[in-house]
Amino acid sequence: MTEKQMIIDPGTLTNIAAQLFEAGGLRKEDAAVVAHDLVAANLRGLDSHGASRIPMYLERIKRKVVNPQPNITVQNVFPAVSLVDGDDGMGFLAGHRAMEEAVSLAEKNGIGLVGVRRSTHYGMAALYVKDAIKKGYLSFAYTNSSPALPVWGSRTAFLGASPFAAGVPGGKEEVPYVLDMAMTVIARGKIRLAATHGEPILPGLALDKDGAPTTDAAKAFEGVCLPFGGAKGSALAMLMDLLAGVLTGANYGGDVKSLYFDHSEPQNVGHLFIAIRPDLFVSKDEFDDRMDTFVKRAKALPKAQGFEEILIPGEPEEKTAAKRLDTGIPLTEEVIKTLQETGLEYGIDISSQLNEIALNS
Repeated sequence: MTEKQMIIDPGTLTNIAAQLFEAGGLRKEDAAVVAHDLVAANLRGLDSHGASRIPMYLERIKRKVVNPQPNITVQNVFPAVSLVDGDDGMGFLAGHRAMEEAVSLAEKNGIGLVGVRRSTHYGMAALYVKDAIKKGYLSFAYTNSSPALPVWGSRTAFLGASPFAAGVPGGKEEVPYVLDMAMTVIARGKIRLAATHGEPILPGLALDKDGAPTTDAAKAFEGVCLPFGGAKGSALAMLMDLLAGVLTGANYGGDVKSLYFDHSEPQNVGHLFIAIRPDLFVSKDEFDDRMDTFVKRAKALPKAQGFEEILIPGEPEEKTAAKRLDTGIPLTEEVIKTLQETGLEYGIDISSQLNEIALNS
C-alpha cells in the first residue's frame, strides 16, 4: 500500500528548511541557499535529494564533521584554472562558488576549469550546470562520493555513485539540455528513501553486504549498488573519482566518508567544474540558431511505440517542477514526521507552518 502523502507549498517548505539550517548554525544567507537547493530537487521530482535529507545534514553539522560557517577560498593557479577550498562546509556552497568561478574564468579565457576539495555532498548535480546555463555557458560538473558500488568484478563498495551533470543553453526558442545522472542503475538516495519507508526495490539494483542480490532496500543500502551498464558504468564511476578526487587533492579511492554511517571526520569530497563560452567557434547568434535547429529536429523524429512526446534531457524534470510549483510538493508522512522531530530538537514548530493542500492515499 502506498504511503500517505501531504502536499506542501514549496515556499513553506523552503522557509522551514532555511529555519532548520540557520538553527543548526549556518549563516542566514547560507541556510537560504541550501534550503532553496533541496526544495529545487523536490520540485524537479528528485525527492531522494530533497527535504528528506535535512535531518542527516544537520546531524553531520551537530557531530562537527561539517563546518556550518566555512571560509571558502579560491586560488587561481593558471589563467583559466582555479582551486576552491570548501573548508569542510556544505557542498552546496562550495559547488555554487566553484561554478561561479568557472564561468568567470571562461568569460576571460573561453574556458574555465575549477577543482574543489574539502567539500561535502553537494546534492542534486543539476544545480550547478543550471547556474552556468542561466549565464549562457556550457558546463560540466563532476563529483566523487562515498563508496556505493564496486569496481567491476568486485563485490565490495569502493567507487561512489558519483553523479555527472552537463548543461548546454537552449537557443532563442528551445529548451536547454540538462543531464544529471548517477553511475548506479538508480540513484543511491532512492534506495535510502525506500529503506526509510520500508519499501522493497526492484531486482538487479543492488547487492547486500555479503554480495548477494537483494530487493530489501535496507540491506541494499548497507551493501552495494550496481553500476548501470555493467562494466561501462563502473568505468565511468572510476573516472569521476579520478577527475574529482585524485586530480583535485580531495579524498579518493574509497576514502570519502559515508554521509550516513561515518562521523569520524569530514568527508573531503572533491568536485570538478568546467564552463565553456558558447561563442568559441561560432557567434552567439549562430550558436543559438543551431541549438534551436537541433532541438526542433530531435523533437520532430518519428516516435517509438508507447511515446507521445520526445523530450530533451532535463525537460521531464522542468515539467515536474512547473507542475509542483503550481500544485505543491508531495512529502510522505515519514518525511514529515522526521522534519517535525528535527524541528522539536531545534525549537522550531514545524507542524504549525505546514501548508497542507491535500492528503492522498
